[in-house]
Amino acid sequence: MEKIDYKKEYKNLYKPSAKKCEIVDVPEFQFLMIDGKGDPNTSQEYKEAVEALFSTAYTLKFMIKKGEKRIDYAVMPMEGLWWADDHTAFTEGRKDDWFWTMMIMHPEFINKEDINSAIEAVKKKKDLPAIDKLYFKKFHEGKSAQIMHIGPFSEEGPTIEKLHKFIEESGYEISVKHHEIYLSDIRRADPARWKTVIRQPVK
Repeated sequence: MEKIDYKKEYKNLYKPSAKKCEIVDVPEFQFLMIDGKGDPNTSQEYKEAVEALFSTAYTLKFMIKKGEKRIDYAVMPMEGLWWADDHTAFTEGRKDDWFWTMMIMHPEFINKEDINSAIEAVKKKKDLPAIDKLYFKKFHEGKSAQIMHIGPFSEEGPTIEKLHKFIEESGYEISVKHHEIYLSDIRRADPARWKTVIRQPVK
């Protein structure tokens, strides 16, 4: 059974250069999503959201592999859309005022019925407060600027500034929400080696 890995198929979107910024055109994908607000380092809501997201994604993976479809695929990394009503909440580090959508991309052969079956399976095994907040939606980001950040999240500032400067110098403007893709398992990897795709839609 061949294993499908979208990170390899869309290498230009999930493994960008850490040395230079680039413009990419991100196609429409479908995601399992959950929304919330608060400091990701301390918020119970954020912790519960991530647990519900990964529990459902991995349950679904094994259901698809062992079920009628019999397809094996790699669970994609978690991604996050970030924004605030007041932009200074980012520059001044007021993380309690941050809004977020955490999400995991799913292959095109996954449908809403598959997602609902996985959610029900998770409910039978675990009591997850955030499980009913999950939703399945298509998301088209389109033209975006991106770069790889290597290191802890707390040191993203200069990388983000570099990306914003590139956007301005390339004749574009920042559009909609800041996007991050978390490629490393932060429970095991050295923070100095964490890899995060920093992406910003442009217009």
